[in-house]
Amino acid sequence: MEAPKFVLFGLDHLAALALTGLAAVALSAVARRDPEGRAATGVRLALAGILIAAIGIGLWRDALRGRLSPWDFVPLNLCDFAILLAAFSLATRRQSAYELLYFWALAGTFIAMVTPDVTRGFPSWQFISFFAFHGAVVVAALFLTLGLKMRPRAGSPWRVFVWTNLYAAIAAAVNFAFERNFLYLREKPDGPSVLDWLGPWPWYLVGAEVLALALFLLLDLPFRAKR
Repeated sequence: MEAPKFVLFGLDHLAALALTGLAAVALSAVARRDPEGRAATGVRLALAGILIAAIGIGLWRDALRGRLSPWDFVPLNLCDFAILLAAFSLATRRQSAYELLYFWALAGTFIAMVTPDVTRGFPSWQFISFFAFHGAVVVAALFLTLGLKMRPRAGSPWRVFVWTNLYAAIAAAVNFAFERNFLYLREKPDGPSVLDWLGPWPWYLVGAEVLALALFLLLDLPFRAKR
């Protein structure tokens, strides 16, 4: 039986968003009591392990279905790279990796969850894998911030903005050389997205730059007064 067509802000969509928020709050509450304790460490390493295992399972499943290609090993879609970044940040607690994850997850991955590029709803594998992977990235960023009390440093929005543009430049070069569409730099996704609000190509790229920097600065506001 084929899964129903995805409905933006339908019941399954709202449920996926709510479950992501609840998971982040619950896990952060466990760790916040003692960020250096066993419970916090256990949750942190378990989340990292789950992310790595999920990546392996996803690749294995695609291989069994004959859908695996060399491009699946090229992390030039922001949310794909964010999964690896989340696992690394959880495992190491590196400050620079955390900052990149914090801004990318909440200004990019979360927005992708609000306007997902999916065509089928629950219980399709497309729906489950999309929200499981993207949700895990958001949960990881919030867990490190709310649970382990990590904080972006002064100037981090600008540093992340520069790194984001360098990453986009690499993606653009690959797109040009191999006719790909990483980061949707050549055209918008088929489904509804925030890029629809920013005009046609290439103007939506300029709008995305402005929006990204504005969101980075906004996400930094809660921490500026406490530095």
